[in-house]
This record gives sequence, structure tokens and C-alpha cells, in this order.
Amino acid sequence: MTFTRSDRLQALPPYPLAEIDRKKRAAIAAGRDIIDFGIGDPDQPTYDFIVEAMNHAMRKPERQKYPFGGGIPEFRREIAAFFARRYGVKLDPQREVLALIGSKEGIAHLPLAVVNPGQPVLIPEPAYPAYQAGTIFAGGVPDVFKLTAERRWLPDLDAIPADVAKAAPLMFLNYPNNPTGATATLDFFRRAVDFARRHDVLVAQDAAYNELYFADERPPSILQVPGASEVAVEFHSASKTFNMTGWRIGFVVGNADVIAALAAVKANVDTGVFAAVQEAACVAYANLDRPELHASRRMYPERAALFCEALRGLGFTAEPPTATFYVWARVPAGHNSAAVCDRLLEQANIVGVPGSSFGPAGEGYVRFSLSVPTERIRAAAARMKGLKW
Repeated sequence: MTFTRSDRLQALPPYPLAEIDRKKRAAIAAGRDIIDFGIGDPDQPTYDFIVEAMNHAMRKPERQKYPFGGGIPEFRREIAAFFARRYGVKLDPQREVLALIGSKEGIAHLPLAVVNPGQPVLIPEPAYPAYQAGTIFAGGVPDVFKLTAERRWLPDLDAIPADVAKAAPLMFLNYPNNPTGATATLDFFRRAVDFARRHDVLVAQDAAYNELYFADERPPSILQVPGASEVAVEFHSASKTFNMTGWRIGFVVGNADVIAALAAVKANVDTGVFAAVQEAACVAYANLDRPELHASRRMYPERAALFCEALRGLGFTAEPPTATFYVWARVPAGHNSAAVCDRLLEQANIVGVPGSSFGPAGEGYVRFSLSVPTERIRAAAARMKGLKW
């Protein structure tokens, strides 16, 4: 019997890392030494104090059962306490906090909770692919607004047509931004909240990289804007902050009605996050000022400075980010993203992600993840010295 993929699955654009991963695997199978700047998966292990908390939690019989509901009470309370400490925002743990199987899961499911078939969803470009995928699976129609270097990768909200904004139930934002590394100010979030109120649209702010910052000023939460919880939710993740990508733990906070709607979707498609992981995450969020995290915030800028210098020597325009661990580099004049990445792989055994993988607005750039050991970055820099365009 031959099975055909559903129309909604066929409507998805190719996942950007799939073809890159195929080429990388073929090169590795051929015996080549590949330095992979493609995937954003930290090379450092999960911090010991979190692993120890997990070892303790998973031995508790009550943590080994189905973790039904929106999160164990301890997790929801700890996230509310974290938000009070970090942002000065008061949250109701039961109504305004929801545990997620990583923020990607919640982002992908959100359109099922708030979007009807045929409705437009406002999505930035370049952008993390999950916004578009979740919209298509829900039957929504992606309506793209472009981000540009000239505007420091922040959207011109006034340029979004009023009729489209009025018809859209949902708009995605993402700061600190993947792939560009751009950050947003609290003033920008005030404008976003005002936009949401005027057009009756929900803002979903993806803050997965909020704790991976390197400048003196810490990235704000959109919920710091007075009244933002009336029109916004915000997604967070333990993945990059604590090197916990494989643990699959995140959360969403904000508008209680939206939280309840997303919880209803999740009740039908999953049974929650392993309770022991939630308990370990409580320990993680209670200890954001530990020296291990400060060491990471020193390590990534050092890596970025080293790699950006090598890229500039090759003709790229590249500056270290102030948040996230991505370098968003403009390719040498006269070249396109995919061709540059092919050349890097073929001639230097280096993997990067073409900016075009994040939408046409990303053409002309390559995203490099700094989740590579420093000695391997030095090796990549040495390899790039011999490249010719």
C-alpha cells in the first residue's frame, strides 16, 4: 500500500537543517573531519547541580507517574518566583504559567489553540521555522513581515497593513532573535503591546535566549510592559540557559485565557513533562546567579570574537552578538548564502546554515552557532585562511 503525505505536511517548506544535516552526514561518512556550526546545541554538559537534583528527583515514586496537568505545583511556583526576581512581574502560578516539553512544542501548538483555518498569522522573516510550521498545521496562513539590518532586525510595526493586522489573531516575535542575535528594548515591547491592543491581536514573544546575554543590560520580558498580560504570552526554555536541550523543559507565561487554551490542546496530545525534570528545572531557575552560568556568559563572547575575526578575514561582515550564541554574518559581496555554505563544507569541512533557510529575507547571510569547543573554532579559523572565493 502506498501512503501519501497530508496536504498540511506537504505545505511545509523544507526544514532548513534537514538538507544541511544530509550533506554533513555524507561528508562524515566519507571520513572527513567536520566542524559543525549548524545546530544550536550547546557543547557544554548540563550543569552538575542540575544533574544531581535530577538524580534525587527521579528516585521519588511520586515523580515517576503521569505528570498530568500544566506542570507540578512546585515548578509553576518556582517560575512565578523567577519572574518576580528577574523581571519584577507578578504571575499567578496556576493560571498564568504552563510547563512545556521545550518551548518549541508550545510554540508549534499555540496556533491550534488560537487560530482558525484561513486566518492570517503575522510571522517575522528571517525566523525560527516553528512559527510557520505551527501556523500551517493549524490551517492558518503565514503572513510575513520582513526584518532588516537597517532596522537592527526589529520590525516596522506601522508598515503592517491595518486590514491584515485586524484579521490576524496571532503575531510572533522573537528577541533575543534566532537567527540574527538581535535584541529588543522595553520601549519596543511597549510599541508591540500598543500594536496588539489597537488591532486585537495576541503577541507570542519567544524569549528562549533571554538568559543567554553578554552585555550589561539584560534582555527584558514583554510582560514588564503594564497591561501586557492582556495581549501577550511569552515562551521560555531551559535548553540553552542551562545546557539542557535534551531534557525538553520550557514554559509559557502570560494571558490566562491563552494559557488555558494551550493547556487544553496539550491535554489532548501529550501528558506533560516528566515530573523529575520539572523538579530539576526548579533547582536550575532558583540558581541563575551561580558561577557556572557566569562562566558561560564569558565563554561565548570569547568564541564570538575569535570566530568573527576569522570571518572578516574571509570577506564576511560579522560582529559578535550581545545575546544568543549565533553569529549572523553577511556573506562576501557577489555571493549567495547557499553557495557560500557549500564552499565552506567542500573546501574547509565547515558547516554553517544559509540565511535563506530562515526565509528569503535571510538571503545574503549565514548563521553560525557558537556551540562548538573553542579549540575547534581555532581550527576552523585556520582552515578558513586558505579559502578562495
